[in-house]
Amino acid sequence: ERNMDKLYIVIPAYNEQDNIEQVINDWYPVIEKHNGNGQSRLIVIDDGSKDSTYEKLKQCTKTRPLLIPITKPNGGHGATVLYGYKYALKNGADYIFQTDSDARHCRKNLNRSGNEDRNMIWSSAGERQQDGISRVFVTKTLKLVIRICFGVNLTDANTPYRLMKAETMVRYIHLIPKDFNLSNVLLAVIYKKKGCSIKFLPVTFRPRQGGGEFH
Repeated sequence: ERNMDKLYIVIPAYNEQDNIEQVINDWYPVIEKHNGNGQSRLIVIDDGSKDSTYEKLKQCTKTRPLLIPITKPNGGHGATVLYGYKYALKNGADYIFQTDSDARHCRKNLNRSGNEDRNMIWSSAGERQQDGISRVFVTKTLKLVIRICFGVNLTDANTPYRLMKAETMVRYIHLIPKDFNLSNVLLAVIYKKKGCSIKFLPVTFRPRQGGGEFH
């Protein structure tokens, strides 16, 4: 039964002391709803923040038993995401959902995707105009580079919103180098090259509330 599946939400965080409680307030109800008979978890990984992000995370656990805060030395976004994926796989996740800690993402598509039999549900940037010209340029450039280097077409390989089957991820995650900074991009390329089923869904964003960029 699908609502018994263990869902792990993986969120990397760097210098997000001003936002992190709101991020948890946004996503904790999702993990409660998809609680996998109490086995699902919201994993927030502090990537060596220089502020009080991790202390705030620990405070939030007092009233949120499904929240697991982790801290580790700074390694950048890609390495932190990869760390979270491996943690989720090690702890028996059935599905892994990954987003970022800037609290911009619309959550409705996680519910819409519940009955999909796909290896990966991926957000696309159709409603991301407010991210500006530079984000559009990077997305288009990355798409071109991926097509030239790997011979695959991906709508938005680096979008910070993805839902993946653990049984598929476990087959390919070893192909990503440990400290590779664009691990999500490479994972998308691998899935596409291996013929995995990927569905793109549009996702809306709200303005960022501040916080640290990954280093």
